[in-house]
Amino acid sequence: MNWLSGWLDRFRPDGKPQLSDEQLERLRHWQALPAHDWQQDSRSTRYLVVDVEASGLQIRRDHLISIGAVALDRGVINPADAFEAVLRQDTVSSTENILIHGISGSEQREGLEPAEALLRFLEYSRHTPLVAYHAYFDQAMIAQAMRRFLGIRYQPKWLDLAWLMPALFPDRYCNTVALDEWLDTFGIENFQRHNAISDCLATAQLLQVALQRAAERGIDTPQALAASESLRRRNSW
Repeated sequence: MNWLSGWLDRFRPDGKPQLSDEQLERLRHWQALPAHDWQQDSRSTRYLVVDVEASGLQIRRDHLISIGAVALDRGVINPADAFEAVLRQDTVSSTENILIHGISGSEQREGLEPAEALLRFLEYSRHTPLVAYHAYFDQAMIAQAMRRFLGIRYQPKWLDLAWLMPALFPDRYCNTVALDEWLDTFGIENFQRHNAISDCLATAQLLQVALQRAAERGIDTPQALAASESLRRRNSW
């Protein structure tokens, strides 16, 4: 059992979520999908750049409000190949929090039923490699929601650009920095910061930069990218 699954077990609900027969069938269908081949060439791979908005930054206390994702398929960003869902909230987040992500109280109250939103994300993402900047937070918030509302242990593989970028561009920054610094470095504009889809589109462009540099270095599969990320993490300790 890894650190994330052990942590999530402490927040297991008293009983299993109540899913409809139709939702259970959709969940079984997703679970039966084949795993992605991480040895596939990146030029033939569909990556999903993911970003979440939450009620705060405390993983133990706060909860998932929205998920956004944009696909980078065979090196091309298709804005039509995107996903966004707001999870219905029984209690809306604070005014200060709303000012950050811009999801109003009415939008939160009128969002999708959480299990439905999460099932739609699973159906959209399948088992595609997931990418984020500082992926730890996105990973933990989504996994916590999956556990609570679908009763599953969600542990997909993630690539974290916060570690990949300094691994591929050690001459730019020697350690992880804010996403905005990398965007400024490569002239990538984020039209609406802290909007899930806008953040995803900007991060997907950064992923394009990373994949181009990686290809120049012979790092041409998701597995090779994961190995570069892991090496960078170890060398930073």
